[in-house]
Amino acid sequence: MMQGVLPFQAIERMIADREIIATSPIPEAQLQPASLDLRLGAKAWRVRASFLPGKAGIAKRLQDFSMHEIDLSGGAVLEKGCVYLVPLMESLALPPHINAVANAKSSTGRLDLFTRLITEHAVEFDRIEAGYHGQLYAEISPRSFSVLARPGMRLNQIRFRNGQVVLSDAELRALDASQGLVDQEAHISDGLGFSVDLSPREGGIVGYRAKPHTGLIDLDRLAHYPVEDFWEPVKAPDSRIILDPGAFYILVSNEAVHIPPDCAAEMAPYLAMVGEFRVHYAGFFDPGFGNENAGGKGSRGVLEVRCHEAPFALEHGQIVGRLVYERMQAVPRVLYGADLGSNYQGQGLKLSKHFR
Repeated sequence: MMQGVLPFQAIERMIADREIIATSPIPEAQLQPASLDLRLGAKAWRVRASFLPGKAGIAKRLQDFSMHEIDLSGGAVLEKGCVYLVPLMESLALPPHINAVANAKSSTGRLDLFTRLITEHAVEFDRIEAGYHGQLYAEISPRSFSVLARPGMRLNQIRFRNGQVVLSDAELRALDASQGLVDQEAHISDGLGFSVDLSPREGGIVGYRAKPHTGLIDLDRLAHYPVEDFWEPVKAPDSRIILDPGAFYILVSNEAVHIPPDCAAEMAPYLAMVGEFRVHYAGFFDPGFGNENAGGKGSRGVLEVRCHEAPFALEHGQIVGRLVYERMQAVPRVLYGADLGSNYQGQGLKLSKHFR
């Protein structure tokens, strides 16, 4: 079997071969060009703290940390500032040569809804060892807004790999020379660097900052909530903003990027030395993102930014993250933007699909 990230059609085969197992049938809408959306199950536990199960396993850790069990079947509120563990509808029986990595979906990250995948004896989040057999769980911690959740909601996604075929910097430079990965000079060092856009635009808004005291967001309600009830605009008349510790911002990359159909990418942090802030929650970029053959002409990357210990001055054009490109095992049968109802193809500065 060729190495690389498994495409749509290979994930279909995994479902047919029961390497991916679910408590209810998996509709095609869950399949993405290079990943599978995961669904919340019918119950959750409120836990005292985030944890990794390690050798003890999930059941023992729940004895240690669980506060109470919650029935999600009629909808339940996951409160801001709390931590929850939710069994997912999907479980895995991976072949010995297939490993996986998980990440929050774009809309999840843009709501500051910190969501990570846990396996039965995990020693790290969002990483699934080759050959794993067992249940999948989501750890969910709403940071800015309390949310109403129900079974079947898709907050995170999983990407399967045979090996890990990361493009070297030399390969990235060659790909950029032949296809133009960004709409300006490419900054390539351990991946494709991207910077923040703080140039004043029409209306002067360069981003949004989450308001500290807001109402509830029902995750099933799309294009429903007024922006001004949940967000305050961020302006940068001098092309600079100062990040407040603990605040959550939605910003946008200065570069319009694209992912060729035979590649996938993952957004990774830059270097801790550039500042104490986190640049993303949702990190998967699918084949076809921003690609002309998939209905795009380059798309900006939305940056979900949280500052940590001290106020930090962020300047226009400052490099804040990088995209790590990987080879696909094969070109997916469907591409982002061309064959799917893709919400963020051709995006600029854009909040999650829940806001109007």
